[in-house]
Amino acid sequence: MKIEVNTHEKSMLAFAEKHPETLVLSADLGTSCEVKKFRAQKPESYLTMGIAEQNMCSWAAGLAREGYRPFLHTFAVFLYRRILDQLEMSVAYPNLPVVFVGFVPGITTPGGVTHQSINDVATLRSVPNMAIFDIGDATEIEGVLDLAYEWNGPVYIRMLRKEVPRLFPANEPMQFNHARVLSEGDDVVIFSSSICTEEAMRATAALKEKGISVQHMHISTLKPFTDPSVTAAIKKAKYGVVTIENHLTTGGLGTAVADVIAENGLGKRLIKIGLKSYPHGASKMYLMKKYGIDAMNLVYAVEDLTGKKLNLNESDLEDVRFVDFLEV
Repeated sequence: MKIEVNTHEKSMLAFAEKHPETLVLSADLGTSCEVKKFRAQKPESYLTMGIAEQNMCSWAAGLAREGYRPFLHTFAVFLYRRILDQLEMSVAYPNLPVVFVGFVPGITTPGGVTHQSINDVATLRSVPNMAIFDIGDATEIEGVLDLAYEWNGPVYIRMLRKEVPRLFPANEPMQFNHARVLSEGDDVVIFSSSICTEEAMRATAALKEKGISVQHMHISTLKPFTDPSVTAAIKKAKYGVVTIENHLTTGGLGTAVADVIAENGLGKRLIKIGLKSYPHGASKMYLMKKYGIDAMNLVYAVEDLTGKKLNLNESDLEDVRFVDFLEV
């Protein structure tokens, strides 16, 4: 599996060439958010706003009203929790095309609870006019800026950085509000997002070898969440549904899927795999295992749904492909 490095850095530069009205705003984290090269090559389109995220959001709103396309860059936790009032009143209420590029979502940082955005999707799903994208690999990093531009309103991106795997073909970019089908089956449907998609991919092959017919769908658009292929997959799942996400089980992907089940009267059992509480700081893989958002816990959920003991262990699963690192 190929690993790509600093994909967003290259994508942001290429995007700005196509759209000269693009402005990059950084809250003093240009290097950590892969826009240092953008600053060097396009200094006239780069604004250093300092550690003052509320002010950065207000500036972005004014710039958007003047015809610019501002892309705010900092860690995800600072782009919803710290600036929520400005985000709602200055950007979302007037429906302005401001893009919030939030890095190190969920437990992808060892920085501990102050840096881990574990309820960002839950918070922003409740904000009118806001679209939410959750990145799964390098291919999606390359495509998400175009989708954000086309939305032409407030957008929040849960962005991955530095060493990122390419899980999906480079010539198959992410599609707006459309799930990516990674395997087809009718016993169980698995919906995954972010770094959990690779974990689900690790488990799927082993589950199929045990005779479980698995429909695995990667979700990159968390709002809006009206993809008819999601509803169709739930309908045909004999035993039920599993969601797995790098987020609290409250308000994120699992809740979005639960809404679909309830609103369409589908009557399917749902097991939500995700965080249940505030995590602590450590490496990504350690935290995924400790808090149960890894491949083995997905296997256990499928066993629970189907009532079948599959006798799988970690050695039966595909190798981990993504890079783990300790860096804030």
